[in-house]
This record gives sequence, C-alpha cells and structure tokens, in this order.
Amino acid sequence: MAIGLMIADHRFQALEAVRLSISVLAQPAQRAASLPGEVVSRVSDYFANQDRLMRDNQALKSQLLEQSAAAQQAKLLVKEQELLLGMAPGKSKYASEGMVAEVLYNARNPFIRKIVIDKGLTQGVRAGMPVIDGSGVVGQVTNVGTFTSEVTLLTEKGQSVPVMLVRNGVRAIISGSGKDGSLEVPFMPVSADIQNGDLFVTSGIDGTYPPGLVVAKVTTVEKNAAFVFARIVAKPAAGVDSNRYVMVLPMPPASPPAPEAKAEERKRATNPKGSRRESR
Repeated sequence: MAIGLMIADHRFQALEAVRLSISVLAQPAQRAASLPGEVVSRVSDYFANQDRLMRDNQALKSQLLEQSAAAQQAKLLVKEQELLLGMAPGKSKYASEGMVAEVLYNARNPFIRKIVIDKGLTQGVRAGMPVIDGSGVVGQVTNVGTFTSEVTLLTEKGQSVPVMLVRNGVRAIISGSGKDGSLEVPFMPVSADIQNGDLFVTSGIDGTYPPGLVVAKVTTVEKNAAFVFARIVAKPAAGVDSNRYVMVLPMPPASPPAPEAKAEERKRATNPKGSRRESR
C-alpha cells in the first residue's frame, strides 16, 4: 500500500490535496513548536541590542566630553590670543619695551588686592615697574623675588597714580578705594570741570608710569556747594581682577637736569675748594 501510494503520488500527484490539508492542520503545531525558540532568540537579540546601545552611548558620551574639553581649550586659547594681541606693539607704543608675564595666583591675604606674576629678578623685573594690560594700567610691581614678583593692583587702598583728563588736561591724583574695585579722585575742587564718562590717563609727572596710559573712566560726579571738594568715583579701564596675562613696562628714563644745574655741577667739579667754601 505504501509503495502504491508513492507511485501514485509520484506519477499522478494523487496525494497533493492530502499533503496540503495536512500542512494546514500542522501549521499551528509547527508555530507552537517554534515559538519558544523565537522567544529565546528575540530576548537574546533584545539584550544584545541593549548592551550594544549602552556601549555606543558610553562611547558617544566619552567623545562628547573630549570634544567639550577641546572646545573649552580652544575658547581659552582664543581668549589668550586676544589678550596677547591687545598688548601687541600696535596697541601700545610701550608694548615693544615691556615683557609679557602670566598671573600665577592672587596674594595670600584676601583683604589686599595683589597678584603674583611669573617674572622676577632673573628676568630683569624691579620694584616700581608699572604693569598694564591691553586696556590700561593694572598696577605696580611692589615686591620682587628671584622668579616671581608681587603686583599691587590699582584698586588697592592707598595706591595712587598721577593722572590727567583727556578732555581738558585737568591734573589729579587717582587712588584705589580698596572696595568693590572702584577708584576715587580725592581733593578735587567742586568747580573742577569733570563729567561722567571722562577718561583719565597717566600724566607721567611721578616718573613711574609713562604718560598717556589709560587709567580709568569717571562713573560718578557728586558736587555739593556745602563742601569744598567734589566726590568723584571712577572705574578702572583695565581688567584688574580678570587678567591671565599682563605686561611689565620698564621705568621711564629720568629727565635730564636743567642747564643751570649742569653749569653748577660743572663749576663745582672744576673748583672743588670754592664749593667747600660755599658749603661752609
């Protein structure tokens, strides 16, 4: 019977309909039998995909952090370049004579306004040298070490600079207030022609700061007829508390003696006895 059915199915496809019927009836059983394998395969794929996604996410986070650090470094480099370009010879006629120094840290005493720079006696820094940035006067070197120096900022209480107004040439002394980063102009008469927005520059009469360096801009002018002096407040033009690089300028050359002094000195040199009599 089996051989006859095989011959009949092979020659005449007699069992095609039976085969189709059986396949239809067996389909649910096949699906049920294959379902556990599919479930296991999908669960395995799910966890594999989750693991791959987590690895990819971690890699992307690492790349983002690296790129973020690089972007921040690029911004810092751009800012440093702007600061250095601001102190280039094209910005200040004194820049070619000075030296660029990096601000290392603020002074250890939190109640004084001082910074420490990375230049000292080894680089030729001396006490009294003025310090500027690309916008104006920052302060003055007050203490010098072998490799570092201490700079007293313009806003330190008691720090004074002889200045003059650009608009009309009025001379004054500007001093640090020691608070809120502002400057004061003491002993200025009420009748003085000073207005908000006026610009103060160094006058150069003290022999420390070269003339013409920008110092501050007037922000407050209070005049009261009951008082002799006006109250004048100014804001530093330089980034006194926010610099990373500054420039140390050499001391201005001493002014030559007057012709009368030269003649007197020459006379004493040629006639020492007469000079002793005069001194007696």
